[in-house]
Amino acid sequence: MKARELKKKYFDFFTKKGHKKLPNVSLVPEDISSSALFISAGMHPLIPFLLGEPHPLGKRLVSNQRCIRTGDIEEVGDPLHLTFFEMLGNWSLGDYWKEEQISWSLEFLTKVLKIPQEKISVSCFTGDKDAPRDEESARIWRKVGIPKERIYFFGKKENWWGPVEDTGPCGPDSEMFIDTGRKSCGPKCDPSCQCGKYFEVWNDVFMEYNKTKDGKYVPLKQKNVDTGMGVERVLTIMQGKDDIFLIDEFEPIIKQLEKRLGVEYGLNNEITKSLRIIADHLKASVFLISDNVRPSNKEQGYVLRRLLRRSAFKAYSIDPKFSSKDFKSLVEVIVGIYPDYFQGINSDEVMAEVSLEIRKIRKTIERGLKEIKKHSTITGKIAFDLYQSYGFPLEMTEEIAQERGQKIDIKVFESEFKKHQELSRTASAGMFKSGLADHSEEVTKLHTATHLLNAALKQVLGSHVFQKGSNVTAKRLRFDFPNPEKLTPEQIKKVEDLVNQRIKENLPVKMEMMTLEEAKKMGAAAVFGEKYGEKVKVYSVGPLTSSGRPFSVEVCGGPHVDFTGKLGKFKIIKQEAVGSGTRRLYAVLE
Repeated sequence: MKARELKKKYFDFFTKKGHKKLPNVSLVPEDISSSALFISAGMHPLIPFLLGEPHPLGKRLVSNQRCIRTGDIEEVGDPLHLTFFEMLGNWSLGDYWKEEQISWSLEFLTKVLKIPQEKISVSCFTGDKDAPRDEESARIWRKVGIPKERIYFFGKKENWWGPVEDTGPCGPDSEMFIDTGRKSCGPKCDPSCQCGKYFEVWNDVFMEYNKTKDGKYVPLKQKNVDTGMGVERVLTIMQGKDDIFLIDEFEPIIKQLEKRLGVEYGLNNEITKSLRIIADHLKASVFLISDNVRPSNKEQGYVLRRLLRRSAFKAYSIDPKFSSKDFKSLVEVIVGIYPDYFQGINSDEVMAEVSLEIRKIRKTIERGLKEIKKHSTITGKIAFDLYQSYGFPLEMTEEIAQERGQKIDIKVFESEFKKHQELSRTASAGMFKSGLADHSEEVTKLHTATHLLNAALKQVLGSHVFQKGSNVTAKRLRFDFPNPEKLTPEQIKKVEDLVNQRIKENLPVKMEMMTLEEAKKMGAAAVFGEKYGEKVKVYSVGPLTSSGRPFSVEVCGGPHVDFTGKLGKFKIIKQEAVGSGTRRLYAVLE
């Protein structure tokens, strides 16, 4: 079964059961209240609706969402881990519950995918102080034909999903595993161990709790079903592989790498690991660039740069002559694997961006090699400094040390690396905590203020202004928009005055559901296209008079105040350039 066929079967199955198909959204969260760098799960764009907001398409939804996860990036290189993947999912927003979802899960696996039922095992939540043991799911699994001896109970680590951040919707889950036929690792072998005998293919999350700021788990006002089926993982089983990099969505990339590097996949463990890293990281990079992320030293751009850097180092370690032209040929292969995703996207621009960054990275490698030559002895501290300052990988430094007859003290390197990770984690938590997941009062106010800022910028600068990107935390808002030059102090003041005047007028903020065509006729701000469903939520601020047009009209799904008077005083605290022709503003409410 090829990827396209699997996706079609999943959509056909759930649309027949009354589900509406969701569009595939950008890998970069487009809701201005999102605190995450990337979309990491199919449910990510649905958090407001899991919390109770009505969805324009109804209560039954299905999607195939592109995702990026970088939390275990160091694990990429084994036969299973990926940073970029596709996630099939179906949702019930306060509609059906465990009985329907569990029976449908087994039906899809056995009747549609033709997986023998005797190969399927499942797991359920064992219960703790926060939530009871999920005997209901276990009972339903037995009812539909999974015997007691293939039903396992595990704790939160294995059978609990969410919240996305410190607070938000979450709940127990029930996971499905396929017995691969491998020999068990011992008498206690079960789906929780990592020996490879059990292969997870699907996860049914029964989202019935909201974790609050004080750590309590309170019932949601509606019970939701949230499922996740990794396309690549299921294809690994369906295509009879034990290596995710041999499925049809990776095989052409691996073959191109073999051809360009003059090596053979599977013969040498280190080379095979390098080929996997290049294939995965470059695929993730291509999709990020196609979603308008560009290499930089901040946020999404930093992750993109890291992915490309790691790919380049791995290629260089196999063949120092591997060039930006070789990387461009790989981009062409990746675009060819996913024709549906790249319709209307300039693939030449993506290739040019990859090529430019690879050339920069090669210069970095050369600088790192020059730096190494300055040291007669390469210590663990020097190895880390090379990694931190030049992005120079430890394995390459180790090879050079070996050639000199030296050995690096890895414990020193690891100690320095852990310090660096902790600092990064602390900084990241400070930068990205709060946001959409908890709908806090602060975020809701700043989210609404962003609508006013967008409208004010249009009035002061012109109709060319639109939202290119934004992020809201509990402390400030950030807004990216096209403009050829830096705003003058006079322009900044005009924008601030406009926003503060609208706040002073205490204008109503109203939401209406309508079709895309109706939203267009209203002049609602949005990037119209496939990312929206049949109906959208349109928020308007105003009108200023009984006959006047609203000050702001936008298609949006995030949280808002009901009157602008609740916002306080608006102030722009910083502006900067974030690329050619793009400005970024930071603002606060005082």
